[in-house]
Amino acid sequence: MNISCIIVDDEPLAREGLELLVRDTGFLQLAAICRNVMEASQVLSQEKIDLMFLDIEMPKIRGTDFLRGLTSRPLVIITTAYPNFALEGFELNVLDYLVKPITPERFLRSVNRAQEFLQTQQPASPSSDTFFFIKCSNIYEKIAYQDILYIEGSQNYVTIYTAQHKFLTLSTLKAIEEQLPAAKFLRIQKSFIVAIDKIQSIANNEIIIGTHKIPVSKNYKEELMKLINDHLIKK
Repeated sequence: MNISCIIVDDEPLAREGLELLVRDTGFLQLAAICRNVMEASQVLSQEKIDLMFLDIEMPKIRGTDFLRGLTSRPLVIITTAYPNFALEGFELNVLDYLVKPITPERFLRSVNRAQEFLQTQQPASPSSDTFFFIKCSNIYEKIAYQDILYIEGSQNYVTIYTAQHKFLTLSTLKAIEEQLPAAKFLRIQKSFIVAIDKIQSIANNEIIIGTHKIPVSKNYKEELMKLINDHLIKK
C-alpha cells in the first residue's frame, strides 16, 4: 500500500533529513515539502494526503495550533526537537511523536504503524465469510461474527467484546462496521455497535447484553425503535 505524505517544517536541514527517510521507505510517496503551515494548508486543500509529518515550533502558527483548526486532516506524526510537547500532541490524537534527531529505526517503526492503520480503512469487499481477522499487538486473532456481543470505538482503537474475551486493535469503528453484516449489527451510539441477536433487553436508554449496559444515543434511537417495532408482537 502506497501512502501519500507531506513534510511540514521550517528548518531546511530537518526537511532534508525527513525527505531522505521518506524516500528510503519504498511505500511513502512524498507529495510536497512545506516550509510552514500556510503552504501545508494549500496542499491539503488541493490533494488527498494520507500522512503529514508536522513540526511544532514554526513561525507565525505553531503546528499544534494548525491541527486544532483543521476540520479534516490526514494522519499526523509530530516531528520536533522538544519532547515536552508530547502530551499536547497526543491530546490532539496524533499517531506518533518523534523527537529530533530521528533515527531510521524509530522513523520506520512509526510509518509502519501508519501503514497498518491506513490498511484497516480500506473498504471491505462483500463476502459470505462468517469471520474476519484483526491484529492485536503481534497476534492475528480470528473473530467469528456470531461470537461478538458488542464493539466499542475510542479514537484510533477498537475493542471487540465476546462472551469470553475482549480484543483491542488499532482501527476505527467505521472500518470495523464496514466489515460487519449489516443485518446482524446495529450502531446505537457514536462509539458503540451491538450484535442484534445478543440484545437481552432495553430500558432507560440502555441496551443490556449479559452483564453489560450500553448507552443508546438520541441520534441512533429511532433506528433502534424501528428494529423493536419490526419484531414486536402486536396485540
